[in-house]
Amino acid sequence: MTHTALIADDEALLAGALRAELAQAWPELRIVATVVDGASAVREALAKAPDVLFLDIRMPGMSGLEAAEALAEQWPVDEPGAAPFPVLVFVTAYDQYALKAFDAQAIDYLMKPVVPQRLARTVARVQQQLETRSAAAAPGPTYADATFERLRALLSATTAGPPASTPPAAPAMPRLGVIQASVGNTIRVVPIDEVLVFEAADKYVRVLTRDDEL
Repeated sequence: MTHTALIADDEALLAGALRAELAQAWPELRIVATVVDGASAVREALAKAPDVLFLDIRMPGMSGLEAAEALAEQWPVDEPGAAPFPVLVFVTAYDQYALKAFDAQAIDYLMKPVVPQRLARTVARVQQQLETRSAAAAPGPTYADATFERLRALLSATTAGPPASTPPAAPAMPRLGVIQASVGNTIRVVPIDEVLVFEAADKYVRVLTRDDEL
């Protein structure tokens, strides 16, 4: 069965990489739109009703979490013939966004850069959820309502500060392990430890390693 998806990511290279990896992991999946911000994700999702949403968490203006919450509020679950609420997959480069909570709440996530093995597990989970949703007698309102409640809890958890009696902890500084760089029409994953220098080149950044220039 053919399913549809929307990708929202403000980094064009990473969105392209995800699209390419999805073509390998899930050939039957049809990408109906690729957008660069949360507001566009909401607008396009409401217009095209994809089965799956891949939402980058950190986007300009409206975050992926906020876009998902807006969709849960606006989705026309009560209208006759309305499409079921999309299955959500969050994409992030930062592990401080309560990723264990996403997993525990049955909302999957992907870390950037996307690893094919991890994407394969995500695809399997999404496909299983879509099959379960199709078999349900009335999946629309129930699924959307439950998703909305999960999103509200996640938004509260990620925006709430520490208790007044607890001094704020120093923010963790995530260490970037790899980068994605383009060579022509292909994208390469380069370990940071192999990079000798980053060099400004017009509006791009040239990456020099011992053996390559990207």
